[in-house]
Amino acid sequence: MKSVDDAHTRPEGTSDATVEAVGKLSEAFEVIEEARGSLYAFHRNLGRADLTLGEAVEKLRAAGHTEFADEIETDLVGRNVLAGRWTFQIMEEFDDGYYATFREHDRRVRDELMAGRRHVYEAEMKQERRTHGRQGHEATPTTPTSADD
Repeated sequence: MKSVDDAHTRPEGTSDATVEAVGKLSEAFEVIEEARGSLYAFHRNLGRADLTLGEAVEKLRAAGHTEFADEIETDLVGRNVLAGRWTFQIMEEFDDGYYATFREHDRRVRDELMAGRRHVYEAEMKQERRTHGRQGHEATPTTPTSADD
C-alpha cells in the first residue's frame, strides 16, 4: 500500500524488494545511531566520574589521607580510558570513521534508490496497519480524520 504523502512515497518503478532492502539498511543505521548515543553517554559518564574522583581526592586530602589522595590523583585522575585516548578522542574517531562511513552509505543508497526519501518502508507499513478513518490513526499530522481514507 502506498504512502499518502509525497515525502514517503516510493519512486515510480521501485520494487517491494528494494523498498524492503533500503528499509533494512535504514533500520541498521538507526541501531548505529542508538549505539552512538550510548557511546556519548559513556563519554559523559566517564567525564563526570573523573571530575567526581577529583573531588574525592580533595576530600581525602582534607581529611588527612594525603597518601591515598596523592596515589589516586597520580594514578587515576585524568588517566587515559584506552591507550592514549580520553573518551572525546574515542568519540571523534568513531564519528569521523565508522559512523561517517555508515551514514554516507545510508544516504547514498537512499538518494539513488529512493530519490532521497526516508522511511518509505515504515510509511507503507503505517498505511497497512493503521485503522483508516479512526481518530489517532491519521495518515499525516495534517490529515483530518473525516477525509482520511
